[in-house]
Amino acid sequence: MTATDNQMTGAEIVLKALKDNGVEHIFGYPGGAVLPIYDEIFQQDDVQHILVRHEQGAGHAAEGYARATGKVGVMLVTSGPGATNAVTPLQDALMDSIPLVCLSGQVPTSLIGSDAFQECDTVGITRPCTKHNWLVKDVNDLARIIHEAFRIAQTGRPGPVVVDIPKDVQFATGTYVPPEKHTVQASYQPKTQGDPNAIAAAVELMSKARRPILYTGGGVVNSGPEASRLLRELVAATGFPITSTLMGLGSYPASGEAWLGMLGMHGSYEANMAMHDCDVMVCIGARFDDRITGRLDAFAPGSKKIHIDIDPSSINKNVRVDVPVVGDVTKILTEMLRQWKALPSAPDKGRMADWWQSITRWRARNSFAYSMSNDVIMPQYAIQRLHAATKGHDTYITTEVGQHQMWAAQYFGFEEPNRWMTSGGLGTMGYGFPAAIGVQIAHPEALVIDIAGDASIQMCIQEMSCAVQYNAPVKIFILNNQYMGMVRQWQQLLHGNRLSNSYTEALPDFVKLAEAYGAVGMRCEKPEDLDAALAEMIAVKRPVIFDCRVANLTNCFPMIPSGRAHNDMLLPDEATDEAVANAIDAKGRQLV
Repeated sequence: MTATDNQMTGAEIVLKALKDNGVEHIFGYPGGAVLPIYDEIFQQDDVQHILVRHEQGAGHAAEGYARATGKVGVMLVTSGPGATNAVTPLQDALMDSIPLVCLSGQVPTSLIGSDAFQECDTVGITRPCTKHNWLVKDVNDLARIIHEAFRIAQTGRPGPVVVDIPKDVQFATGTYVPPEKHTVQASYQPKTQGDPNAIAAAVELMSKARRPILYTGGGVVNSGPEASRLLRELVAATGFPITSTLMGLGSYPASGEAWLGMLGMHGSYEANMAMHDCDVMVCIGARFDDRITGRLDAFAPGSKKIHIDIDPSSINKNVRVDVPVVGDVTKILTEMLRQWKALPSAPDKGRMADWWQSITRWRARNSFAYSMSNDVIMPQYAIQRLHAATKGHDTYITTEVGQHQMWAAQYFGFEEPNRWMTSGGLGTMGYGFPAAIGVQIAHPEALVIDIAGDASIQMCIQEMSCAVQYNAPVKIFILNNQYMGMVRQWQQLLHGNRLSNSYTEALPDFVKLAEAYGAVGMRCEKPEDLDAALAEMIAVKRPVIFDCRVANLTNCFPMIPSGRAHNDMLLPDEATDEAVANAIDAKGRQLV
């Protein structure tokens, strides 16, 4: 780049910076404050713009794209309502550590603070739901800020950032600085290399453990495919059992002998019992959130805790740990394995024989058992048959939020990372469908399925228009029970069966709705018809809404009621209304 050709308008700088940061797709919706950028999009072919139908859809699509590729997802929105509609996916990405760059338009700098048309304080509104944000006031700062936005979004603990660009800055002419020459923000230098002494202390604890467990999370996935490979090597070397949070599924194969299933509120009996009774817990890339810990004062009471995380603010935030190790999971696991192999003598795996016998007994409890029916499709059966139907395909799964999400986590076995996209921390209804579009754009030949509920899918159903426009053959597999299932379950079990506004009356005909958008609609109501219908759904090379009518009042178990300990689970054959109604804490208060 010469001194003469690095002079560009702000809008040109935006497109050049996106290209130089490796961006191939952006998800957005135009408006007055970003028209200069859209004009530049029209005049180039390097970055493809995907037109969503709502800014929330743009954010979730960018999240799905990021989660499925390991790249930064990019969204583009206009000022005012465009920016405020982006808040939900920004907070979602913040809680689930998804790298996201949001470019937002802003009114001209001369009008900021005047309550101009479609003006809002974007920087102020998004400060709590981003890693960092900027209001660009000088076009000569624009390239540097965009490069820095990408660096901050994808390094350290990944997360969302916002670059707010006034319209006059987009028109102004300034100097473009390439990524390799931009000035790095000195105050942000995340630590990636773990302290060898802390790792040595962790290895020492692990070598003597008799009842160990590896508790893994989304940080393993975020660290990259090498982290998952090293995790599997660590399991093989140590012989430890392993469990995962909702966000970490796939980092260790569900078919692995050491796999205990997901833990937490709707996790397996064996995973939760092992967490409660362990003597050494190795937390890798997880954050001890409330859906995992249950009652904090009863969480793994007899254990020594090791916590590996790239985010120092997550250490000792919820649970006090004995050995904190701050850094990147890949680098720490590399050093941990090196030190494990360098021990003077290999730890005797026989010391864990009693522990594995206990795990075998807990597994025999078969906590995911359910009653089969020949008359109606059970939701658990639907997920199992969907899993069987997708074998042999290059499959990616997204979900909405609710019972169907938990059943998908329980019954759909993931063998590899980056194949499972779901809203874990924020629990955002409407996430799954636009996320699936983002995944499909990233992997156009893959089989992408959004496992949905009849309530959640209606949150962002308008994105079917986007899927049809871009020939994204996403499959929406609705477990249709005509309820907001998880809300109804809690109302039934914890609120005296007073089903307040959780029955979704006036549901659309999903088959006709799909056809109205130019997609394919299907419906299945009988268990014996399910396999053939699933095969037909997968064979269709167009977007599909599959209306799978399932049992209306099925509850999702196992379940740890809020405020209960890991070893105080409600299992399918024990979870009567009376059992949950009697879930009283030590002070005699009803648990909700």
